[in-house]
Amino acid sequence: MSTVKSKKLQVGTDATATNNFTIYQPATPDGTLRVGVGNADSPTEVGRFNSNGYVATNAPAFSAYLSSNQSISTGTWTKIQYDTKEFDSDSDYDNTTNYRYTPSVAGYYQVNAGGYIINGTGFIGTAIYKNGSFAKRGSSAAPSSATSVQSINSAIIYMNGTTDYLEVYVYHSYGSARSVSGDNSLTYFQAFLAKAV
Repeated sequence: MSTVKSKKLQVGTDATATNNFTIYQPATPDGTLRVGVGNADSPTEVGRFNSNGYVATNAPAFSAYLSSNQSISTGTWTKIQYDTKEFDSDSDYDNTTNYRYTPSVAGYYQVNAGGYIINGTGFIGTAIYKNGSFAKRGSSAAPSSATSVQSINSAIIYMNGTTDYLEVYVYHSYGSARSVSGDNSLTYFQAFLAKAV
């Protein structure tokens, strides 16, 4: 059963509003058709159609990088302090205190991380941590002729949208402290929602 109310088409008449959907135009038409959860009187937008097709409303994404070199001790996993945001659609990334991403929408996230050690010729590892523990790890080993080495990590990780958080750690085995490069093209941390649940 459907209900039509002034530019709004409600699909469903369940007593629980969240069991209904509403298709509508905004109060001032702007070339989009909105899809909302709830009754026609007050739907919560979850997506919209425009001339390019469907665009999800709740699709968080962020990208951050390390803006200056960070010293990393040898033989220990150390959190990279990605301190500069390129973008953060939902303000879910903390770039000043904990350097962690706590997405506010539940689902499966594509996560990318890079760490670049300067003046190292051995092993480097990057690890994506979830809630303080290893989730996924990547590593690289530089030949003796190299002066620097990068480790890149990419994974799809489920996040509950409330308490789950992600961080990136780096490890190296060069015998003494080395620096992670503060170059935004080399040392970065990114994620976006690939599939909501």
